[in-house]
Amino acid sequence: MGEYLTAGGLRTYYEVQGAGDPVVLLHGGGVTADSWFAQLPALAERFLVYAPERRGHGRTHDLPGPVTSELMAQDTAAFLDELGTGPVHLVGWSAGGTVALWLALHRPDLVRKLVLISSGVSRDGGTAADLELLSEAGILLLDSMFRPQYEPLSPDGPEHFPVVFEKWLRMWREEPDFGFEPLARLSMPVLVMQGDDDGVRVEHSAAVATALPDAQLAVIPGTSHVAPLEKPALVNQLLLDFLAEEQVPKFMSLGALTA
Repeated sequence: MGEYLTAGGLRTYYEVQGAGDPVVLLHGGGVTADSWFAQLPALAERFLVYAPERRGHGRTHDLPGPVTSELMAQDTAAFLDELGTGPVHLVGWSAGGTVALWLALHRPDLVRKLVLISSGVSRDGGTAADLELLSEAGILLLDSMFRPQYEPLSPDGPEHFPVVFEKWLRMWREEPDFGFEPLARLSMPVLVMQGDDDGVRVEHSAAVATALPDAQLAVIPGTSHVAPLEKPALVNQLLLDFLAEEQVPKFMSLGALTA
């Protein structure tokens, strides 16, 4: 069911399903809440699931000025404060993971558990193919992928796509830029997940998990940057297992993620 909520000066569209502890799904750059179609109903069997669309995406307006992950994390914080959710399980995918990580670092009171899907902490964490997406040929490809999703839904009209697309490109050229040092501040459990043929290097995700105080690492075999769509049953089970109150006990911990 789609609804709107105005917080922090932004009228945000969001999908909501289920009942229980709140889970918030932050979609990737250039796409919409619809990208969670395989996860939302599965998670809603156990949780109250929100899937908001960030500024300039889907059915949520763009606002004047540049776009950054910090700004969209502030939007998300205002959205959660207005809803009165308290701490949530926060799941971010790709650029949504960058937003989720910023929120976890600066508003840890709002994040109970954190999931980062296909999302690194620095630009050098990307593969060569991922970095190539910001070349001239890659930009044409991204345009062809995102324009058809934007034009039918945007309240700003289809003619506004070049404006938001240029904002996204600038952000993607500069972010993520956290580095590893701030990760030590995150006390909540974190699941780092990616495909084995993703835009994030597997060794980068392993280093992210190692730098976190309480982390789990999942590399989904036979998948790419869109593992939640390619192997939804496996991804959903990993999410449900991680978000569960009780975790499977470990019988033989040997420190694979120890720095």
